[in-house]
This record gives sequence, C-alpha cells and structure tokens, in this order.
Amino acid sequence: MDLQLSGARVLVTGGTRGIGRAIVEAFAAEGAVVEFCARSADACASATAELGPSATGTAVDVADAAALTGWVAAAAERLGGIDAVVSNVSALAIGDGEENWRASFEVDLMGTVRLATAALPYLTESRGSIVAISSVSGREIDFTAGPYGVMKAAIVHYVQGLAFQLAATGVRANTVSPGNTYFEGGVWHQIETGQPQLYADSLALNPTGRMATPQEIARAVVFLSSPVSSFTTGTNLVVDGALTRGVQL
Repeated sequence: MDLQLSGARVLVTGGTRGIGRAIVEAFAAEGAVVEFCARSADACASATAELGPSATGTAVDVADAAALTGWVAAAAERLGGIDAVVSNVSALAIGDGEENWRASFEVDLMGTVRLATAALPYLTESRGSIVAISSVSGREIDFTAGPYGVMKAAIVHYVQGLAFQLAATGVRANTVSPGNTYFEGGVWHQIETGQPQLYADSLALNPTGRMATPQEIARAVVFLSSPVSSFTTGTNLVVDGALTRGVQL
C-alpha cells in the first residue's frame, strides 16, 4: 500500500532510540523528510549520521517550552511547512513523589501540548496530522500507576479533544497506546536484567508470549499519520498483542 508520504514533512520528538527512532526510520522509508529531536546533542548527531539525508536531529528538551516552540518554527522554515508531528517523548517517571509528577507533567503531557500548539498553524495549512504516544498504562492500572499512567491517560483525553475541535479544519489527531515494547537499552531490557521477576510476570500477561518491537509500534504511527488514514481522527489505537482486557466502546 502506498501511504502517500513521499515528500511529507514530519517532526518527531524523542527520535534517537526505541520507538521514536523506529518512527523516524519508518517515515524515511516511506519517502518523508523528518526532523527529530532528543535531549542529547551527541545522540542526535549520531542518529543523523546513521539515518542519512532524509532525517535531521536537533538537541531539544521538550520540557523547555521556548526551546520546543523554537525548534518547531525553525524546522517548519527549513522544511517549508509541516505535514505531520509525532509526540513521543516520555520522562518515564514511575513511582510517587512530587519530582515524578512534575517531570511527567512537563515532559509527557505538556511536551505533547506544546508540540501540537506550536505546529498547529502549519498543520492547518497542510491539513496535517498529530499523533501522540500514550500507553496501555493509561487504560489499565498496573505497576506504573501514579504519574506515568495518569499523564498517559491525560494525553488520550487531550488528543481526542483536539480531534473534535480541529475536525472542521482538516487536521487529524490520534494516539497510539503501545503495550510493553522491548529493545536493547530500553526500559524492559533494564527490567529484564534488574528486576527479572517483574519482567517474567509482565511477559506472562501477554497471550502472544512476547513483547512488541519498536517497529511494530512505528508502523501504526506512520499509518495513522498518512493521508491513507484520512478519516481516522480521535482514535486511540492500542497496539499491545491483546495484553489489555478492557473493551473500548
């Protein structure tokens, strides 16, 4: 299927590793031109060198409102506009404590809000797409209950509100909620080595007997972002291998 993304201008936050890196690669494979960001300048430079001319990374902390807004404007100028944005960054702040609540709010939720707000003038012109990465932890109570789960649920609510508010403009807004996703150096790799019982218990909950790959999540994001998915807006697409049991009505 041709996703009609050749030449599309795409912004991705948190694009140097894991799901974010896979999203950048998947867009580039479809012929899009991608600007991505992450906090580490070295990681951005390395990823840019590895990904080639279709993807360019910039060091940005999405918790810094001025820096994020400035990056969006600069990227839009370089690209000549924006067709799609993907909010992927998470503080991964698991556990109570005001620091975790603050980090989750500023990075997970406000990082999404600020990206969408800054990109909206360009997306309105292109009738583009917003996709935010939520989590199955926003749907069900698990060991991430607290800041992480609450903010992931808030992202779904925020984006579905955007979808309704922006429908008449042609701008679409959706979320993707991944299940447990495994990659080297990622949180589940760390849990596998540091908390093997938690890893084993979590793996046993999935009837597929495995966790997702970043590429499986990325494909869902790219499809939702594409013109082929032109009538899909306000959707929370759960990609979890039947991990969660809740029914979306």
